[in-house]
This record gives sequence, structure tokens and C-alpha cells, in this order.
Amino acid sequence: MEFETQVVYGANTLDPATGALISPIYLSTTFERCADGSYGGGYSYGRSGNPNRNTLESALATLEQGVDAAVFASGSVATLSLLQTLKPGDHVVAPTSVYFGVQQMLEKILGPWGLAYTLVDTTDLGALASALRSQTRLVLIETPSNPLLKVSDVRAVADLVHRAGAYLACDNTLASPVLQTPLTLGADFVIHATTKYLAGHGDVIGGAVITREINPLFEQLRLIQTVGGAIPSPFDCWLTLRGLQTLPLRVRAQSQTAQAIAHWLDQHPAIEAVLYPGLEHHPGHRIAQQQMAGYGGLLSVLVRGGQTAALRVAAQTRLFTQATSFGGPHSTLEHRASVEAPGTQTPTNLLRLSIGLEHEHDLKADLDQSLQSIETEP
Repeated sequence: MEFETQVVYGANTLDPATGALISPIYLSTTFERCADGSYGGGYSYGRSGNPNRNTLESALATLEQGVDAAVFASGSVATLSLLQTLKPGDHVVAPTSVYFGVQQMLEKILGPWGLAYTLVDTTDLGALASALRSQTRLVLIETPSNPLLKVSDVRAVADLVHRAGAYLACDNTLASPVLQTPLTLGADFVIHATTKYLAGHGDVIGGAVITREINPLFEQLRLIQTVGGAIPSPFDCWLTLRGLQTLPLRVRAQSQTAQAIAHWLDQHPAIEAVLYPGLEHHPGHRIAQQQMAGYGGLLSVLVRGGQTAALRVAAQTRLFTQATSFGGPHSTLEHRASVEAPGTQTPTNLLRLSIGLEHEHDLKADLDQSLQSIETEP
């Protein structure tokens, strides 16, 4: 089946009891055992399995062309749980531009616990090769990255990582499986903050790890999911499944508008630079062309005039809302450096723009009037 058909039918199953077209929400925390003590319905306790959760995991595995998936209460805990499958003394490589929350996990939680790590520019294959050690067990990439929109070559990185005897995990949150399927390019795991494009409506937090094959790390991840219990509620799973059904329509529309706005901002006198892989002069454009079917609904801009000017632009928008997160129907923008940890790689004049489902002309007009506020400054 084509992708659009998969999301409609994979994200929803008919209720066999009533024939309802929309699956019910199974709120029960526990399930009846048969007379012989077995679980005839296949479920025992909500922490180890739930019909809504299992449907979501199955749908995500299908869309990412993997064999299985484990969903979590947030994208952050999905990443943390995957890292927790490793042992003290193991080594991880992650991008210098990785999401700042992952940097905090490595520095403040897993580093003191005994996990070694190296941050490196994963767009530089030579630098990545130099960072690999005999103890390297996992390499994490994020492409495109948030918020610098750097592009790593998934296939080339996978070849390098596998030759070193390690696993590759790719955060695919920004692209979504509509635009990129890292497992088909050689990655072993795909990570998602399902909060963003997959759920797509800004009303539910979640995360997922999808695996290309059943391997020791995924088996340990499933144990961590069940024993640790950082799972999404049945309603959270149901909301995410609802969002999946419109995923291709939303992502393609947002990408199309983002492309147009990126080209327009690239010529705007108040903008120093536009970070978007859909622009031909972007350093990762050629690789993005090869591994993506579009460039996504997220872009960042560097505003002329430094942090003061960037904050002024953010304060003057009328349609774009100043808010964290991205991927929803409402366009948002945020001054990232001011919400990230000290030492962040994010420039102080960077604004991250998440393009929603509004009309392109209205969004351009809003940005233009806001940018004029700094152009007219003495």
C-alpha cells in the first residue's frame, strides 16, 4: 500500500465488538486472566501492553519500514531509554548540534553514571571516524538537526558506524517518515518526538524508538519500557493515532510553505542568513536531495542586529506565536538560545520558525511587518 493508505488504515482499526469505525480508548490498567491463569486477550497489565499503544507501535514500525517500535511518554525519555540500554564504560558519539536536552542527559545523567561520550560534527565523516573507539556502541545523529538544520549523510554514516561495530540511531523528528526513512538508508534505530509532526496538533506529548531488526539493544529497550514504565497513556496513544491519519497532507503542505518562506527570507535585508536544507546554497542541500522527499516545515533565521533585534522581531509577530515545540497547525517561532543550556551552540540572533497550516501570504506579511520594526530602528 502507498504511504497515505498506510497511515489511514494502520492508525485505526475497526472495533470488533461494535463495528465502530474509530477505535475505542482502552483505559483499563489490568486485564482478566483465564481459568488456567493465562491471558487469553493477550494483555496482562497496562505497563506491559495496551491495545491503543500496540496499535501505535505497529503503525510507526510500518511507516518507518522497521520491524517493531516502542513508544514512550516523551521524545526525551525515548532517547534516554535507548541510551540506558548501554553499560558503564560504553561510548556514545552524538552531534555537537544535538538537541540541548540530549546534551544534558549525557553530561548530567549518563556521564556521571559511567557512559563515555564524544560530541562531534556528524556532517564531517572524517571527524566522525576519528571520534569512534573500540568501546563505541552507539552513534546518534539528528538530520536535519534542531535548530541549526544541519544535514548528515545517513547512508555514509551508517557504513562508517557499522564498520566500527556500533549501532546507528537517527532522530527523524524534523523530517518524519513522509520525507525520510533512515532505516532504509542503513540506520538501526529511528527516534521520534511524536509530540511534533506525527501527532501534529500540539495537544499530546510522546516519543518512540523504531528498530530495523530485533537486536540486543532493542530487547533491552523493551525491558526498560516495561519495567521503567515511562509509557504514554491510552488516550495519548489514541490522540497520536488520530494525528497520524493526516500526517502526509500536513507535512507536505507545511514543507511547501516553508520552502517558499525560506526563499523569500533569503532575500530579505533584515535577515543575515536562512538555515534551511531546501535552499541550494545550504551546505547539506545535495545530501538532503538524495535522502529526503522534501525539506520539512522547520527553518531557522539569523537576524541582523544580534540578540536584541531577534528578540524584537519575535515580540512583534501577530500570527506567529512565541512558543516552544514545533510541528503543529499553528505557526510558532522562538529565540532558542535563551531557552537552551549555557554553552549552547545556537547563535544568539537565531529564531526558529515552525511553519503551520496558515496561508503562505499571511505568514509572509506577518514576518515582514515584524522585520520592519528593526529596519526602522535608528
